[in-house]
Amino acid sequence: MSRLEGRVALITGASSGLGRVGAERFAAEGAKVVIADTADGDDVVEAIAEAGGEASFVRCDVTDEASVANAVEHAVETFGALHVLYNNAGVMLGDDDDPVSTSVDTYRRTMDINVLGTLLGCKYAIPHLLAGAAESGRSSSIVNVASFVAHMGAATPQVAYTASKGAVLAMTREIAVIYARQGLRANALCPGPIMTPLLAKFLSDDAKRNRRLVHIPMGRFGEPVEIANGALFLASDESSWMTGQSLVVDGGITAAYVTPE
Repeated sequence: MSRLEGRVALITGASSGLGRVGAERFAAEGAKVVIADTADGDDVVEAIAEAGGEASFVRCDVTDEASVANAVEHAVETFGALHVLYNNAGVMLGDDDDPVSTSVDTYRRTMDINVLGTLLGCKYAIPHLLAGAAESGRSSSIVNVASFVAHMGAATPQVAYTASKGAVLAMTREIAVIYARQGLRANALCPGPIMTPLLAKFLSDDAKRNRRLVHIPMGRFGEPVEIANGALFLASDESSWMTGQSLVVDGGITAAYVTPE
């Protein structure tokens, strides 16, 4: 398993959820992985080590510029380079996120984590990603997590969340074009509904779950590893002629007008 052999990857929000699954998947494919999170990631590092991989943990608040700069430096100092930035950290906050009742606090917190956090990761990682590409002769990769809802309207109240993910898409395209001839690719990963703790809190009963499921042509929620596999593809040389794009992994939601009976 060597699709990321010789690569160093920094993953934000990797102590749990989709980030942790991605970290373990990257490590299994040969990457040296830096777990960057506000929550303790030592157990992820241990799990990766037990499976024969290499990882390190650094505490990181993606809304804090100094914290993000320190996480990037930690990656380079620990493993000698940086080739992949996986901006996974993100939030979907509260029940007050509709166009009328969204609070300023909800909007600002959402934008700070989902948009500013992505920008700061790119700001401090890009010089090292460019250096890694020049040294290795292989393109470096930024994978920014957006969402399928940035490509369509959603009847659920999540206007700040949707706006934030739309901003991530636009930012990703801009970065991709700027650095396309310098050995750096940037793509967005757009998950559909994946059964993680983040989604589960909004689907607390059968009625709420079924309301979502009826709109998924494949008839099920996604599995975390299916998103990790998408991130792995974007991080690897398999996507070497792909930049400024959105990889939508959503069970067919954005393709559907009506779903099969």
